[in-house]
Amino acid sequence: MLDIGFLRSDPQKVAKSLLSRGFDFNVNEFERVEFNRKKIQQETESLQARRNVLAKQIGFLKSQNLDADELILESQSIPGQLKDLEKELSNYQILINDILLSLPNLPHSTVPLGLTDKENIEIRRWYPENVFPENKFTKKDFDYKDHISLGERLGLDLTTGVKMSGSRFSFMRGKVARLHRALSQFMLDLHVTQHGYTECYTPYIVNSSTLIGTGQLPKFKEDMFSVRKYTNHCNQDSSIVGDDYEDQYLISTSEITLIGSVSDSIVSLEELPIKLTAHTPCFRSEAGSGGRDIKGIIRQHQFDKVELVQIVEPKRSYDVLEDVLSHAERVLQLLELPYRVVLLSSGDMGFCAAKTYDLEVWLPSQQNWREISSVSNCESFQARRMKARFRNSNGSVEYLHTINGSGLAVGRSLVAVLENYQNSDGSITVPVVLRAYMGGESILTP
Repeated sequence: MLDIGFLRSDPQKVAKSLLSRGFDFNVNEFERVEFNRKKIQQETESLQARRNVLAKQIGFLKSQNLDADELILESQSIPGQLKDLEKELSNYQILINDILLSLPNLPHSTVPLGLTDKENIEIRRWYPENVFPENKFTKKDFDYKDHISLGERLGLDLTTGVKMSGSRFSFMRGKVARLHRALSQFMLDLHVTQHGYTECYTPYIVNSSTLIGTGQLPKFKEDMFSVRKYTNHCNQDSSIVGDDYEDQYLISTSEITLIGSVSDSIVSLEELPIKLTAHTPCFRSEAGSGGRDIKGIIRQHQFDKVELVQIVEPKRSYDVLEDVLSHAERVLQLLELPYRVVLLSSGDMGFCAAKTYDLEVWLPSQQNWREISSVSNCESFQARRMKARFRNSNGSVEYLHTINGSGLAVGRSLVAVLENYQNSDGSITVPVVLRAYMGGESILTP
């Protein structure tokens, strides 16, 4: 959520910044609502002041045994007028809040301006020591297989996943399932023991208020999986006479629950930075995917991810963004997977982000880079929505800044390992850092 004070002071500047994200902010509508809100608020405050004056005048007249009937009659009409005004004011405040909830974050000054990924900027590439830039994609003298054909030999079963749950679901068994688990364990251990994060186990189902706080609702409701929780009402004989229900949602990322853990709170400066990580399944309807990546496990309705979150004081957030990026990069470096870092343009960033880097891993079968992690600084955008604050060194209360990143997406990491570590006979060489998690196995064969 944007700072309402800044929005009120310069809505045209906000509109110009949001236009670089492809968002058309209706300044005239905002100013109309804001004008009416201020007018009603002034009328309310004026009437409240008049009520206080009347109370004093009535008290004085009564103390002097003078007639106060006319003033009493006026004062008796005020509560009804105030009730009507307060209801009207509440309606305008709801409209203002709805406008605020609809606005994406403002891009940081270092973000390249542009509406598509064509304006993204490649920052750097990294290759394993045994892979040189000039021959990085031709180091093997055989045709690369894709992750589907490689994975199916090791226990990836797309047919069963589709049969049980529909498209974009998969079933793994045996060696590929173990490799999938090894990846997530390796990532968690690295982030906890080397990068100083606290491991968390979080709910997979959350309330709508949590999602409003972290920015998934109301904008991305169609991309969420919802569940309905019923509460039965019974007579004394235990017969059900009716029920209420509440819609809840499966998390699309554990960013939601990790950042949501500080909602409606004021933390001390000594507690910062708060560094959290979790391995969870993530659930997304992929409503806007446009039929991309239907085959395989690159884009699934259910997938696993190790998430990195840091909650920090504002002056450190952009240094921390680089730290979190380096933590995600370290996973790829230890797995010895070629990748590149891309700075996203203003129009390609997520709703909550002020600045985002993508990590893209090389997939030989596609001869292309594919996203495997996004790392974002949301500044105070989420903290304002969820009232997450800290007490600074002066004792004043400020909004926190939140940084999140994938460290990494487990399914896409599995895809990258299968394709980059394949051998001519279809076997898979296990990355050195994963062998301890695989019972010492160095080669996976059917």
